[in-house]
Amino acid sequence: MSNLYSRLAAGFPDPATPFAHLPDGSIVTYGDVARRSAGFAHMLRALGVGVGDRVAVQANKSIDMLMLYLGTLRAGAVFLPLNTAYTAGELDYFMRDAEPALFVCDPATLPAIEPLAKAVGVPRVETLESLASQAAGQPGGFDDAVREDGNLAAILYTSGTTGRSKGAMLSHDNLGSNAFMLKDAWAFTGDDVLLHALPIFHTHGLFVGTNTVLAAGAAMIFLPKFDAQAMLAALPRATCMMGVPTFYIRLLDEPGFNRDLVRHIRLFISGSAPLSADIHREFSERTGHAILERYGMTETNMTISNPYVGDRIAGTVGMPMPGVSIRIADPDTGAALPQGDVGVIEIAGPNVFQGYWRMPEKTAAEFRDGYFISGDLGLVDERGYISIVGRAKDLIISGGYNVYPAEVEAALDELPQVHESAVVAVPHRELGEAPVAVVVPRDKDFADADAIRAGIVDRLARYKQPRAIVFVDALPKNAMGKVQKTQLREDCKDVLA
Repeated sequence: MSNLYSRLAAGFPDPATPFAHLPDGSIVTYGDVARRSAGFAHMLRALGVGVGDRVAVQANKSIDMLMLYLGTLRAGAVFLPLNTAYTAGELDYFMRDAEPALFVCDPATLPAIEPLAKAVGVPRVETLESLASQAAGQPGGFDDAVREDGNLAAILYTSGTTGRSKGAMLSHDNLGSNAFMLKDAWAFTGDDVLLHALPIFHTHGLFVGTNTVLAAGAAMIFLPKFDAQAMLAALPRATCMMGVPTFYIRLLDEPGFNRDLVRHIRLFISGSAPLSADIHREFSERTGHAILERYGMTETNMTISNPYVGDRIAGTVGMPMPGVSIRIADPDTGAALPQGDVGVIEIAGPNVFQGYWRMPEKTAAEFRDGYFISGDLGLVDERGYISIVGRAKDLIISGGYNVYPAEVEAALDELPQVHESAVVAVPHRELGEAPVAVVVPRDKDFADADAIRAGIVDRLARYKQPRAIVFVDALPKNAMGKVQKTQLREDCKDVLA
């Protein structure tokens, strides 16, 4: 039996030890964590939230939201964080699908949320502010609900960039096993201070960042969002940082971001979107630090990582983490492929989710021989390092030849004229479809498609070279920095007509 909170709390340090340093200068201690999460657990019970009920939350990042997450675990309910960018139409779907017993929102969105929730039968809506105020008056202790390893702790909806959002069901052991594995793999201790500027409606900020800190009895500098100046001011007090590639790109744009500022940092970690080899090298040259890139998914937590001790190779996500089994398989047959061949990444281990909420057929279709079929294409090199080549759904079949967008993007991103790129399939009369590159130039006054073509002509086979280059000021991305290729395909659909 393993309630995730109880498992984490068993290793909490002295109650006076800092857990979170807040922007206003105040400190939340581990004693505060125990008391405040207990208060939320009591309130959930008082509001009629039972074991296994869903608690949906769409609120701005705050320490109260973290305490509600922990209180939900303690009460034996299921935490359901929702992206703050979701519209009313999207919320209508999530409410109908998840049927939460309680919806928690910000005061500013309450007038819009209440009638929506009433229409779909959600029994109760509370603001996080009101809930926190009431929780503060509750007892500081709570008998944590007994939960089995396989019982649900959270549901996270996938981004839905390739179809209807699916609720990934994550158990207490899915999250607990991953938190303690990451603590050990990345050498987190009670002396660490994590610079935390990630959103907490997503697995990266909520589970990778927060759970790892709690598992280690470490502390965090808790920022509401990424702000370059706030990051520069906080870095001297941190020992490690987790971020998406966009964070590192923006820091490199800051003149004050230099080797001296980060000389005491022991670890920079990047994930949630591919980190270009160009940015990896530029960061290393500027700071003397090699970013540790890792790979994971909402459905699997973290599964692959470059080593903490050893070579962190640009353009790779490293090797399977302890307890995780990875195979590169033929997408059609599931047969394991030899080293160097491109295939779909399949994952097994205690970290892998329980399935999709109320989608048994979809769940069955996404597993093969006990392995979750990630949909990502990858290969293993001679050293055992894994590289992500792209999404299976992003694969471009041009005139019968396979074109992997990530390979083309890597070649483009190394050019001095290119700041960032994305390659998508566009309809082509003769070839069926062909690659088109969408490029953010380093200097928009010198956006030269011919120069870019010349830069890759000897790097890529002719069939891999983009048939057109489209210049844009910025690539469309979601909150975690992932390029929205569905939008790019729509924007570029007539480019080759």
